[in-house]
Amino acid sequence: MNRFNDKGWSALLQAGNSIAWCGAAGEGAHVEQQDRALAAYVDSVRDDPGVLAVIVVGSVAQGRERADSDVDVYLIVEEERFAAETAAGRFAWIERYGLDYPGSYIDIKLASPSYLTAAAEGADDPTRASFLGARIAWRSGRAAPDLAEVIQRITRLPDDVWDERVRSYLSQARLYGGYFLRQALERGDEFLRRHAALHLALAAARAALAAAHVMLPGPKYISKLVTTVPTPDGFVGTWERVVSDPDLDSANELLGILFDWLGGDLDQDETLSIFIRDNELAWLRGTVPAEYW
Repeated sequence: MNRFNDKGWSALLQAGNSIAWCGAAGEGAHVEQQDRALAAYVDSVRDDPGVLAVIVVGSVAQGRERADSDVDVYLIVEEERFAAETAAGRFAWIERYGLDYPGSYIDIKLASPSYLTAAAEGADDPTRASFLGARIAWRSGRAAPDLAEVIQRITRLPDDVWDERVRSYLSQARLYGGYFLRQALERGDEFLRRHAALHLALAAARAALAAAHVMLPGPKYISKLVTTVPTPDGFVGTWERVVSDPDLDSANELLGILFDWLGGDLDQDETLSIFIRDNELAWLRGTVPAEYW
């Protein structure tokens, strides 16, 4: 099994169903200047109408910031202000650019109490992962007393949800690698070949992450994350071949490793039904296709 291969990047450590980030050597040394920037931002908004709290997230909250890292925050506001701001198309913005240290800025996303509750119940992985390691930098007396608890719930999924994710991603992998990729090669369709191969690789990686109860913050992290979770021998190398130069041999090899490891009794008919449910019928279920979870 490929246990945890850091390769100079921050290792992921599991804590229950959430992830704690452990900074690599030298990271976190610049937190003082980011803390000063955060304090200045809090001072600038604490008396604004409707502001309830400032939640610091991202590399600064997780202790893996660099000297030039920005400060990521959620600005929690009352429902009326959230409705007004979002109706005007204002969901995120940047403030204090270059004011606190070279390259500094505060990267702000807007949220409200109902936003946080909805995120805890049904957010996608990037939203959930954005709250990993989050801490309350400041809160007003009007903020809900269970604010920290709600934030913690955003970063956690029940075991049965993780198990169903594994089954869904296995189904995605089987259809993209065992059907669509074969069609692409038979037709000489280069777009479909790359599309099917990348979706096979994405599904295989997400199955591995789900088996380890690890969320995906976004596509730019997947190549590193797939090397940090436990996988069978040969998985990562075969996965990299599917990404770089996909063909039926590498696809079948990856599918074989994946299903021997996680497939259990998931048969062809069941994977087809799951694939249709989670892709073509996502709209009917009021959700989005599995690749966007």
